[in-house]
Amino acid sequence: MPPTARPLFSPVLNTHTHHSHGPCCCGSPILQRFHERVMAEITRRQMIGGAAAVMALFAGLHVPFAVGQQSKAGNDGPVLLTNLKLFDGHGGPLRDGVSVRIDNGRIDAILDDGSEAKGEDVIDCGGRVLMPGLIDAHWHTTLAAISQMEAMTADIGYVHLVAAREAERTLMRGVTSVRDVGGPSFALKRAIDEGIVNGPRIFPAGAMISQTSGHGDFRMRHDIPRGNTTPLSEAERQGVAMIADGETEVLRRTREQLMLGASQIKLMAGGGVASLYDPLDSTQFTERELRAAVEAADDWGTYVMVHVYTPRGIQRALRAGVKSIEHGQLADEESVRMMAGEGAWWSLQPFLQDEDANVYPDAARRESQRQVAEGTVRAYEMAQRFNVKTAWGTDILFSPQNTPNQLRHLAKLTRFYDPLTVLAMATGHNGDLLSLSGPRNPYPGTIGRIEPGALADLLVVDGDPSQRLDFLTDPERNFRMIMKGGRIYKDELTRN
Repeated sequence: MPPTARPLFSPVLNTHTHHSHGPCCCGSPILQRFHERVMAEITRRQMIGGAAAVMALFAGLHVPFAVGQQSKAGNDGPVLLTNLKLFDGHGGPLRDGVSVRIDNGRIDAILDDGSEAKGEDVIDCGGRVLMPGLIDAHWHTTLAAISQMEAMTADIGYVHLVAAREAERTLMRGVTSVRDVGGPSFALKRAIDEGIVNGPRIFPAGAMISQTSGHGDFRMRHDIPRGNTTPLSEAERQGVAMIADGETEVLRRTREQLMLGASQIKLMAGGGVASLYDPLDSTQFTERELRAAVEAADDWGTYVMVHVYTPRGIQRALRAGVKSIEHGQLADEESVRMMAGEGAWWSLQPFLQDEDANVYPDAARRESQRQVAEGTVRAYEMAQRFNVKTAWGTDILFSPQNTPNQLRHLAKLTRFYDPLTVLAMATGHNGDLLSLSGPRNPYPGTIGRIEPGALADLLVVDGDPSQRLDFLTDPERNFRMIMKGGRIYKDELTRN
């Protein structure tokens, strides 16, 4: 989530923030400074050399093999994956006795074993499970692997390189697509799409849109009040967050993000755990303002997601036509019934106040964190009871030590669901959520499923997901092949 210039965390750098992720960590003043430095450097480079100079920041990034190539030769033409157990992303049982043919970056066919090969490069999966690439529906591409101290003090080129390196590591964990829910990810997305660096598919949201005093208003106290002719704040000028009050401003800011290439729009409809100034229980934006963003997004064929926790905020957003509730751990039964009735998505993260949670120095935020952790358990129970469409995401921020544990956040969901249902949530179901971008989808085609015509984002894994998901906690060891768009980025399989 976006940075802040006001002290949503403690004004003194919190030495405990290295404890990684927890509920809604979007409030650090360091995050504001980080974005300001990133975007200021991009602006300067564009002035002196255009977009090519920005992309040059990635020069010299180490990759294990040349961009666009595979770890082994062999998929210049069709590929046939054989001797496998198929998990197709729908959540059903594993299938035996089939092979999967890939051509031109897509699933060409699912064939019965024994079908005669027709010139394909045949890859023997050794009886292992073939499954779709994983999808993180709440990821911060630029912010996950940089510490707060580094974001504040490091050379800006280093910050870009860390983000690019983490994008490659994300892909090598088997996460082939992410929905970026805020941050300057447009340039990195372009670099990945153009083959400059390796990384997952990125569905970018652009700047967070916030009301005055909302969860995305990161100004200092001395910046208040704001006059009619007051220039934009630094966070707004750099595209980190946009303040919008009234339907007209919300329309403008939404349309600006769509112009920049957002695949979906993010609004801040309530407070957060880390915040000192916008309380967790606050409700933000009027229904009319929210509806203005929804209508603008709908005119472009896409949708609005909102950061919100409370029943009042959830219900207001749903009445306005919002399609994805981010967080929402304080929802009551009425709100959950409403989500189900409206066909909205509940994008939940396992905020459980466990080893992956942030550590806060003050009692007030620890209490908010406790409420959210208790609400998380209720949320997963109600999501199932009322059959709400549920997505999985992580929301890892400023935690380079925690990004290797990204998939642990998925494996721990077996506390609430059977393993195949969890795996379907992170593949086919998350793919359905990302498809809400419609014509704004930067990667047209089905993702998260293995079916004819789908994009060939695939994993071959050691493990039995019908029994348990512990294999996810060590992807380096247990993921034997990683493919995105028909290109193999990791290959430890036997070729015939």
